[in-house]
Amino acid sequence: MTDNDDPGPGRPGTDYRTLNRASWDDRAASPDYAVDRFAADPAYPSDVVRFDLPRLGDVAGLRGVHLQCHIGTDTVSLHRLGARMTGLDFSGASLAQARALAERTGAAVDFVQADVYDAPDVLGVGGFDLVYTGVGALCWLPDIRRWAGVVAALLRPGGRLFLREGHPMLWALDETRPDGLLVVDHPYFERTEPVVWDEGGTYVSTEATFTHNTTHEWNHGLGEVVTALLDAGLKLTMLCEHDSAPWDALPGRQVRDGHGEWRLTERPWRLPQTYTLQARRR
Repeated sequence: MTDNDDPGPGRPGTDYRTLNRASWDDRAASPDYAVDRFAADPAYPSDVVRFDLPRLGDVAGLRGVHLQCHIGTDTVSLHRLGARMTGLDFSGASLAQARALAERTGAAVDFVQADVYDAPDVLGVGGFDLVYTGVGALCWLPDIRRWAGVVAALLRPGGRLFLREGHPMLWALDETRPDGLLVVDHPYFERTEPVVWDEGGTYVSTEATFTHNTTHEWNHGLGEVVTALLDAGLKLTMLCEHDSAPWDALPGRQVRDGHGEWRLTERPWRLPQTYTLQARRR
């Protein structure tokens, strides 16, 4: 059995990658991904990339890789800012959408299908100026230290990681409570066993009926993420917590602003919903 076939943590005899990949293959298309907007406006960036433009800085001329790129909207957005981008994801259906988006918009982006833990073997070691990871990626990975090692391996000396991710405090909340209370019900810290979900929906609008609804997810505490990167040889250069997220994480309790971000309607300063982190390889 190869490392890529190892079932890893989860239910006995199950492969978390197989379950999660089947779910993402099902959910590869939605009108909420704004593909038509990308095609109509050559300067349009995704809402996620637009939010972090003040922190992202100049990426023109950088060789970048977007890990867990899904359908490539953030990848194409970084290309439009001047970076030479490669997108990597394990979902073939998602990458088919990404390649169609790149072709439709004339974006010279390479998309590669592989598990994120295999990225250095597939893409090579030390060849990237920028590793980018967007919102909702790390929760699919069981081992944050192994992920940090992947980031360090991909970066050239002096290269940087740019990460915007859902805050582990948000992931730990019970989002279904009808009383409006913010209650911690799920793990904050990384655990060997996954949180197993069986849900038929997705975070974007769709009329599709899904058949693959079981997923395995893991939370990673903010300190665990930072420590893993430090131990992998990176130097932390930025850590910003935000009271908003680019999706409605707590339905019925939030309001959307003019930039597409959602935050608590009442006293939004109570909850960090996302964070932006940057680090450089020493």
